[in-house]
Amino acid sequence: MSQACNFIRGTMMKATIYDVAKEAGVSIATVSNAINGKGKVSSKKREQIFEIMKKLNYQPSVIASALMGKKTYTLGLLIPDISNPFFAEVARAIEDQAHLSGYSVIICSTDNKDERVERYISLLEQKSVDGMIIATGVDNPDILAGLEARNVPIVMLSRENDALSVDAVVADDYVGGMMAGRHLAELGHRRMAVLSENRKVSSSRERLRGFKQALAERQIPFDDADIVICEHKVEEGKRAALALLGRPEKPTALFCCNDLLAIGAMQGAKELGVRVPEELSIVGFDNTILAEVTDPPLTTVAQPIAGMGKQAFQRLIEKLTEDDAARQRIVLRPELVVRGSTCAASFPR
Repeated sequence: MSQACNFIRGTMMKATIYDVAKEAGVSIATVSNAINGKGKVSSKKREQIFEIMKKLNYQPSVIASALMGKKTYTLGLLIPDISNPFFAEVARAIEDQAHLSGYSVIICSTDNKDERVERYISLLEQKSVDGMIIATGVDNPDILAGLEARNVPIVMLSRENDALSVDAVVADDYVGGMMAGRHLAELGHRRMAVLSENRKVSSSRERLRGFKQALAERQIPFDDADIVICEHKVEEGKRAALALLGRPEKPTALFCCNDLLAIGAMQGAKELGVRVPEELSIVGFDNTILAEVTDPPLTTVAQPIAGMGKQAFQRLIEKLTEDDAARQRIVLRPELVVRGSTCAASFPR
């Protein structure tokens, strides 16, 4: 008997490729071609086969495939923190694409620490993943250079490494920073501060550069003393806001280089009795689900999060299936989403 739920002596039999082929009404070779991305298998038939595999809980042998030098249909995804809504949404977008294509994704949270990045990369290579999407900070360039030297296909997501000729999918962070700066300038704000991640992070560096350019275009003075470097956490945003709002000349507006910092800044303002947006306008960056549920709702620069995840996955698959090794840099345009956390400056500046 070949049904997945048959029992022999009380033990459930594991489904085989024969069971999948029989239920799909195709040959074993067709199932194999669908799994390995070979042959002339229509997308509709491939999707049907994958659904049957899922239904029967059929698992091709990853170890056997790796030993034979074949694809394992697993990918690695390195992110700083899965609890961060931006990276959670990115991971979901990648997993959705992977599911449609018959891939599995191993997600690793690194906390932006090189020792964890190195450990996870070693683990992923031991698992014989076909490639990796890297959306985490890496201070030591030798870590990624080692992957490149070992010909491991990688795509950077949301950040870049100029020292390496690797593919990258990013939002136009410079333009996004300009959008934030222009919005606040048009509202009449002249005393502004920025909450930013480490300037080694390419995305934060570009957002800050765009913001400063927007102010320079309008001849609004801005001093680097008004930049507070923070970790990518709510409590860090709160700490920074408390410090800035404790100054004799308080800022009338804050540009936060991600939504978590902006939410923390809101908490700090509330603790001090500073009203948002009447006394302090706040702009974030990302447009995660949290931006809609803050009080007031957060004005933020929206990254095309799902699009970035989809593009990163598709580019990695192209690197795995095509001979063209030319580097691609895919840049997606953000947009400003105006909500209730910003308004016209209405007191002396």
